[in-house]
Amino acid sequence: MKLKLSAVALVGASALALSACGANTTAESTSDATASSGAATGDIRVWLVGDTDTPQDARDYLKKTFEEQNPGSTLTIEVQQWTGLVDKLTTSLSSNDSPDIVEMGNTQAAAFTSAGALLDLSDIKDALGGDDLLPGFVEAGSYDGKLFAAPYYSGARVVFYNTEQYKEAGVEVPTTLDEYVSNAVTINEKLDDVAGVWFPGKDWYNALPFIWENGGQIAVQNDDGSWDAQFSSAESLAGIAQVQTLMTEGTTAPKDGDETDAWVPLRTSKSATLSAPSWAYWSIVADEDGNDTDVTDSLGYFALPGKDGGAASVFAGGSNIGISAKSANVDLSKAALEIMLSDEYQTILAENGLVPAKTSLGSKVAGATPELASIIAEAAASAKLTPASPNWAEVEAQGLLQDFFVQVANGGDAATLAAELDTKIESILNA
Repeated sequence: MKLKLSAVALVGASALALSACGANTTAESTSDATASSGAATGDIRVWLVGDTDTPQDARDYLKKTFEEQNPGSTLTIEVQQWTGLVDKLTTSLSSNDSPDIVEMGNTQAAAFTSAGALLDLSDIKDALGGDDLLPGFVEAGSYDGKLFAAPYYSGARVVFYNTEQYKEAGVEVPTTLDEYVSNAVTINEKLDDVAGVWFPGKDWYNALPFIWENGGQIAVQNDDGSWDAQFSSAESLAGIAQVQTLMTEGTTAPKDGDETDAWVPLRTSKSATLSAPSWAYWSIVADEDGNDTDVTDSLGYFALPGKDGGAASVFAGGSNIGISAKSANVDLSKAALEIMLSDEYQTILAENGLVPAKTSLGSKVAGATPELASIIAEAAASAKLTPASPNWAEVEAQGLLQDFFVQVANGGDAATLAAELDTKIESILNA
């Protein structure tokens, strides 16, 4: 990746006329609609990421509502995958066959908002929700005072655990990060073939809270606009030491594994603990066929505890969504986007465990009990994001954090590895 142009440069280089990248997409079926005379019609392509991240009910509502409101037009949903998404968006948004509406991770948004790849949504911001939109996600999707990528959904991380396995191992719900770590080690030692916590090596999302809670940062911006990476600071290293203990003594997860389907070990009693976005609840208590799982009746949950108690600052997962600057159907794309930010659509997301894009709908987040809804709200209130640099997406595209934590999981010297990581991050953010 070192010789490759950054995501920002590629997105902004429309003169390159890069060809569209349409491989490995799954188009949902479309239906013919009766055209109405005099009305503008078109075919809208919507890129949503993840096979099940956006619930099917929401997809059906979007397509049906859009086509009813815009006779003669069709809306097609094309499913993309998170792996390689930045490169695919970079290529496709620069092409003459760009999709109309695109979803992107909140940490990836800055690369595209700053590069002219997305349409300015400022004129419809109020119609999308205005001041009711999640502030942190509005910030992530804005550039130079203009909104280019609206919030789509959020998902603060919650800790799910097997109450029976905790009881068997003789541990209780932790109140501090130290207790969280020691619980995992104890369970890993006492219960055969059970991970204390499921923590694969590439899972940097769950590693960041340990850095933040110990007073560390990913990177800070200097007065001159340059970035100073902070993984090698004493505070960050204290958090990384806790992560290394979990990865080497508190889990059976693969050292080079990622967080894909991380809920499976918990729901099959192969792990006693999992920190995951709130929407993982539904994948824990039911399998792909909707059947109850091993942990359906013994599932507990709590907010990841802070270093000195209370709720830790967790990573705010979720997505932003925008319209391609090259969309041939701008008005129809805006109409579709307004449906996606409507109370009705966002409520469907909430009912499936996602934190909606509007703060006023936060109470509608579904959960097994009011207790879980309260924990989700507590976690969301203290959640944090990655640095708001237009170049951050390139850090993710190169897999620097994944590579770093895999080496940590394998027992590498954290101080040396962190210093090397800081150098790599600074070379990208300050390019």
